[in-house]
Amino acid sequence: MVVGEAGSRGHVLVVGSTMIDLVAYTQRVPEAGETIVGDRFQMGFGGKGANQAVMAALVGARVTMVNAVGEDSYGEMTISNLRSFGVDTGHVHVVPGESGVAPIWVEPDGTNRIIIVPGANNGLTAEMAVDAIRSFDDLSVVVGQLEVPQAATTAGFAEARSRGVVTLLNPAPAAELEAGLLAATDWLIPNEVEFGLLANGAEPDDAALVEYSERTGTRLLVTLGGDGVAVVCDDGSVSRFPADMVEAVDTTGAGDAFVGSFAAGLAAGLGEAASVRLGMTCAGESVTRPGTQTSFPSRDRCGEILTDRP
Repeated sequence: MVVGEAGSRGHVLVVGSTMIDLVAYTQRVPEAGETIVGDRFQMGFGGKGANQAVMAALVGARVTMVNAVGEDSYGEMTISNLRSFGVDTGHVHVVPGESGVAPIWVEPDGTNRIIIVPGANNGLTAEMAVDAIRSFDDLSVVVGQLEVPQAATTAGFAEARSRGVVTLLNPAPAAELEAGLLAATDWLIPNEVEFGLLANGAEPDDAALVEYSERTGTRLLVTLGGDGVAVVCDDGSVSRFPADMVEAVDTTGAGDAFVGSFAAGLAAGLGEAASVRLGMTCAGESVTRPGTQTSFPSRDRCGEILTDRP
């Protein structure tokens, strides 16, 4: 269980996507018009929202998922999987159509290429998000991404902010952010590629990070893969945290492992720096194993990580 200074594990609500991951491991990706033979195939559970919810739950947070799945077997499997991790699915709605899927190609060095087909995720509405947030009076952090309609996340974030709840946006896959969503976002957490797309091609040096943070009015944290994490502090300085040296097998879901555990850390009152280190450790361990949620450190391992933290 995550225990912060206040002795509480915190309540994290995730407004986000669920997907069925269809992962092909291959020596190289095919050229246009080419068919190649892959090494192996794995089907698993994903979606950035679901991944982050599962990681937060493994770390010990109380987690509620807000999402829409289709009227198909994938939807049933998704709800069952979330419940197996202790995630509250009372606000996962079943809507007409097909559940979301994510075909993924993974090369030997762990590099991945992903196509998401949102499907029923597009059925998540602003009303669903607001209703979920109004259902609880103990929320600590609300998390969102860009695999569901921005209108739903914007409405949920605005409701959360009106209640004094911290909002955390992982702007992935990168897209132009609506003004209302930025205005309701406390923490913005892109990776370095997403930051470049959002910041008109800027490199994640200190000056560019500070400028973008000031322009958007958000706390900015950029994950940099093997180069660690950069955080724009309240005083306008930039803190950089080096990554642990690991041998990457599959980087799929590493960003979600970071976001989910970072959110759980904030929710539990661990503080910013401790939450960053927690996120980096969980993400670093995830890349050493294949798969997405299956690569995340176990609940027992998360307990060890928390015990060993400074």
